[in-house]
Amino acid sequence: MYAITRRSARQGPAQPKRNNLFSVAHSLLASPSPNRGNPNSFRIHICKSHTSIPYLCPTREEKKKMLRHAAHRLASRAAAAGSGSISRRALATAHAPAEAGEDPAFVEAWKKVTAIIEPPQTPMSAMKPRPPTPASIPSKLTVNFVLPYKSEITNKEVDMVMVPATTGLMGILPGHVSTIAELKPGVMSVHEGNDVTKYFVSSGFAFIHANSITDVVAVEAVPLDQIDQSLVQKGLAEFTAKLGSASTDLKKAEAQIGVDVHSALNAALTG
Repeated sequence: MYAITRRSARQGPAQPKRNNLFSVAHSLLASPSPNRGNPNSFRIHICKSHTSIPYLCPTREEKKKMLRHAAHRLASRAAAAGSGSISRRALATAHAPAEAGEDPAFVEAWKKVTAIIEPPQTPMSAMKPRPPTPASIPSKLTVNFVLPYKSEITNKEVDMVMVPATTGLMGILPGHVSTIAELKPGVMSVHEGNDVTKYFVSSGFAFIHANSITDVVAVEAVPLDQIDQSLVQKGLAEFTAKLGSASTDLKKAEAQIGVDVHSALNAALTG
């Protein structure tokens, strides 16, 4: 590739080689081409900047052809993945091994290197076996609710759990499909017969397993009956004022978080 440069009168006469190159390119564009009517032919584009390099640009028909090939390849890969021995359902919790143990591939690779030294213990060897997925849907849901500094609920069998997911209020019953749900500020309720225990959670995640076990991990949570509504309204007014007077993006973000949390607290107490 040669650079094609247009020179002004101030810069003096251009070199003969550059003039010849520009003349040839200009003649190619101006003269009729035998491939001008071919929709699959390429066009030569010359940028009008000070220094540029001519490049080949596919025509519209060529682009459509490439898109059709890409869609066909994606469909072929999806069909091959669905018909193979490994499918998407293999990633579900129900298909994970129930027994904990060593990774056989790692042990085999280790023995090929050295046979006199035992393979090291991995974290998987210290894990407890995962409870097997029952053949039928159980009548109770096992819940674990933990915070960074304590465990609020441990292996408790309940009827239902409601969590404030970012997609909306989510009800979790026994036999729920495997799901990972991100939590937003709101009320989490644990239903056990006629007893309902409510917590306000700031954020976190809910891990719903196929074996009717749900793990809820929250950044901060407090029983709803221990929240002072007057302090909530005071904090909401303060953060609203900070949001209106924030001068930087950081201060605006901090104030917005405070407004969201206190608004959710106020809605939980009044609603």
